[in-house]
Amino acid sequence: MANNTSPNILNTAANLLGFCLFVFTSLHISNNAENSIMDELTSIIAILLSISCMFSFLSIRTIKPEREKRYETIADYLFFTSLSGILIVILLISLNFIK
Repeated sequence: MANNTSPNILNTAANLLGFCLFVFTSLHISNNAENSIMDELTSIIAILLSISCMFSFLSIRTIKPEREKRYETIADYLFFTSLSGILIVILLISLNFIK
């Protein structure tokens, strides 16, 4: 059985993926996607969160403890990288409003 980290990563990463898709859609509706690096960053973050969700799910479903730990570690690193990217996007959005 996977420890408690994998279900938490799966749940939170899926929620943050929804946030990324909302930002991505908002940029395209407002026609700011061409002029903004936020579009590319949000796309990359969404991909990282999706892969993190997949590895977290695999960690929960696998039977072998060594694979469980490896999948969970990969999901953890991808999730942290995605959080760092979300911080950058939020800073860019904030700086855009300040201007």
